[in-house]
Amino acid sequence: MEAPIHCAPAPDALFKLAGDDASPDFPQPDVQILTSAGLHIPAHAAVLASASPVLESVVDCPLKHRSSQRVIPILGVPCAAVAVFIRLLYSSRYEEDELGKFGIHLLALSHVYSVPKLKQRCAKAVGQNLTIDNVVDVLQLARLCDAPDLYIKCMKLVSNNFKPVEQTEGWQFMQGHDPWLELEILQFIDESELRKKKARRHREEQRLYMELAEAMDCLEHICTEGCTSVGPYDVEPNRKSLPCSKFSTCRGVQLLIRHFATCKKRVNGGCSRCKRMWQLLRLHASICEQHDLCKVPLCRQFKLKMQQEKKGDETLWKLLVRKVVSARVMSTLSLAKRKR
Repeated sequence: MEAPIHCAPAPDALFKLAGDDASPDFPQPDVQILTSAGLHIPAHAAVLASASPVLESVVDCPLKHRSSQRVIPILGVPCAAVAVFIRLLYSSRYEEDELGKFGIHLLALSHVYSVPKLKQRCAKAVGQNLTIDNVVDVLQLARLCDAPDLYIKCMKLVSNNFKPVEQTEGWQFMQGHDPWLELEILQFIDESELRKKKARRHREEQRLYMELAEAMDCLEHICTEGCTSVGPYDVEPNRKSLPCSKFSTCRGVQLLIRHFATCKKRVNGGCSRCKRMWQLLRLHASICEQHDLCKVPLCRQFKLKMQQEKKGDETLWKLLVRKVVSARVMSTLSLAKRKR
């Protein structure tokens, strides 16, 4: 038996329902949209065809009987969602509560019938209502509907809340019916952890380069002007002067210099603190451009030695020098910006 015919008030803001009250200035509906519950929604073929290329191909198909009215079935979603979808094809105005209530269904319909602007807006609305309980279902839908922004947002939510998501019914259902999606999720989580580790390692390296660059500045400052307790041989340290702006690093360099000057193990290479001092002096010599005017001890000697010798770790050392020089430049720029 044929389902009973009912008219749903879908596009009533744009035209009146067919009947005696139809507006004489607006064409009569010439298409019926059939929903899963047997509901018939009147519509205009020209409007549907202009809004959706898929509906245009359906409308252009010839009828089997000339006298019959064209019926387009839109099944598998709630009738109210179909009514909202048809109304949105007539007008781009929408209500937020409608997108919140039927966002998932409207996303699927806008994808199936190729309505990109509506699809984009629905994907955004669905992403704003993501929860731990529905994220797996929405992820599957985003994958099927080719919604990359929503897909990435779901993946990030799953990655950041993996333990609670793993306890949901959606996850358990997905494990039994879509193992490839489970593999994609696990790979995404693994790649996300690798990116976090790489970013953390990069931050630690940048912090180390900044500390070395600051130590270079302090070494030049101590050997040129002098600081609280250590200074050049021809300048008497002023113990009454205020500490410099980098005193926490400067004090450490001063203590290292004082130890280096009195340590008896440095000749045999048995002191780790003296080794650090040698490395600081060598690093300074690699960076320094003052040549004969530099007051840092052993700067010229290290330069001559580096020109004469070619060590196996020369490449790594040059890389370290470039990183420290870059850190010094960035520090100078940030300081100038703060002063402005």
